[in-house]
Amino acid sequence: MKKIGVIILCLQFGIVFSQDKNLEKSSKEANQYTSIANNLLVTDGNFPKAEGEYRKAIAKNPVDAIPKYNLGNAYYGSEKYDEATQRYKEAAENATTKLEKHKAFHNQGNTYMEQKKYKEAVESYKNALRNNPKDNETRYNLALAKKMLEQQEKENEQNKDDKNQDKDQDKDQENEDKKEGDDKEDKKGDEGDKDQDKGEDQKDKGDEGEDKKDEKEEGKDKEEKDPKDDKKDKGSEGDDDKKDEKEGQPKDQKQVQGQLSPEQVKSLLEAMNNQEKKVQDKINAKKAQGSKIRTDKDW
Repeated sequence: MKKIGVIILCLQFGIVFSQDKNLEKSSKEANQYTSIANNLLVTDGNFPKAEGEYRKAIAKNPVDAIPKYNLGNAYYGSEKYDEATQRYKEAAENATTKLEKHKAFHNQGNTYMEQKKYKEAVESYKNALRNNPKDNETRYNLALAKKMLEQQEKENEQNKDDKNQDKDQDKDQENEDKKEGDDKEDKKGDEGDKDQDKGEDQKDKGDEGEDKKDEKEEGKDKEEKDPKDDKKDKGSEGDDDKKDEKEGQPKDQKQVQGQLSPEQVKSLLEAMNNQEKKVQDKINAKKAQGSKIRTDKDW
């Protein structure tokens, strides 16, 4: 049993030694990649290649805060603030000393300031001072971040009030436009009624003009008619009425011209008989002048 225990301990020691050796190798390689990246960035200003070397260093030693912090600085210099903030956060989490944490939080605060995220910047600077309360630069940045945050809140409140005011003005304008639209519709309706009344008045005037025109033409026809014809017609009508009355025939029973009624024939025969009797009486009177008159007495 003791021999087996010794063998197990030897194996464990060998594993730990091997892990430490691999970790040391990875850390050494990570440091090499970080050094290369720093030279590319500072000397040549070649950000793409430097970014690639920093990523290799992080892959070799994920728990090392230095390549993450340096990559954050590279992003900040290239104005890639979102990426820089993320790398500073990772560096602060992996940092093993307060000095490393202070630097990570301080630079993270600067990144938030560039993005005008003053509330986040205040928190980052406070975390930095918790790890290094004596840093005056961080203290100054914290005071500036608070001042900018206060000003931003005032501006936001003012913008909110302005927005509400604009909204109220828009609503008032909308109501005014609606009112004007309704007034225009009412006015349009009144004008339509006026136009309709005007059209009806014009129609009535037109009808009145037509009536006057007809009366004028009728009067003109009367004037153009010959007064003599009227007189003649009246005279003829009067003679016919007298003749009809003399003959005993009503006016409305006049016969057609050239044709005698039975009454007219009878009157004509009586007139002829009377005329004949008168002639006979004259003849008899002449014969009686030479003869004695006989008187007969009537009883």
